[in-house]
Amino acid sequence: MNELEITGRARTHIVALDSPRCALHYEVVAAFLAMRDAAALDGIDLQAASSFRDFDQQVAIWNAKWCGERPLLDRRGQPLDPASLPEAERVDAILCWSAVPGGSRHHWGSDIDVIDRAALGPGYKVQLVEQEYRPDGVFAGLTRWLDANMRRFGFFRPFREDRGGVSPEPWHLSYAPVSLPAIELLDLSVLRRAIEGSALACKAQVLSRLPEIYTRFVLAIDPP
Repeated sequence: MNELEITGRARTHIVALDSPRCALHYEVVAAFLAMRDAAALDGIDLQAASSFRDFDQQVAIWNAKWCGERPLLDRRGQPLDPASLPEAERVDAILCWSAVPGGSRHHWGSDIDVIDRAALGPGYKVQLVEQEYRPDGVFAGLTRWLDANMRRFGFFRPFREDRGGVSPEPWHLSYAPVSLPAIELLDLSVLRRAIEGSALACKAQVLSRLPEIYTRFVLAIDPP
């Protein structure tokens, strides 16, 4: 991948699928479809709630959380009032659940947020919160299946444990053969160039803290 692809400012590495509807790196498609077929044999309808996300989409998410147009949550998933927080605390709260634009693993097309559509009851609205993936949650069966099977298809959970950066995300899978080389290409200078040219809310604060953000929220992952 080149610098524009790594930071989500190009999608020349991405293939759009109609069934299931998602967008993935071209090297990820076969592995994801094979895993989906295997899950179906065990009664699981594996779907991507989110897949490739470009730079502008990530900026829109960030800015909406900054100004309170989208929910802002603390590390425990409890709502926060953005207007009541100092700038630095507001940035930290966003980073717990949403990557800084240019630093999202979703830019690479290697990372997918997954659900089991077969487990959904009538009218159920997926929240993508940790409780849904616990042993008593709606996606408990999906969690068990992924624990037993995802590695043989090349996937792992980069945010399995709380490392003081991104909050645990049991729904977030990463395809190691693509994401491991990608994170090596995303160095601090590449990330800085992407952000400098953006319309990111609180850009000056983010740029002043970028080495910390890069280390704590981009590099600090659980290995395969």
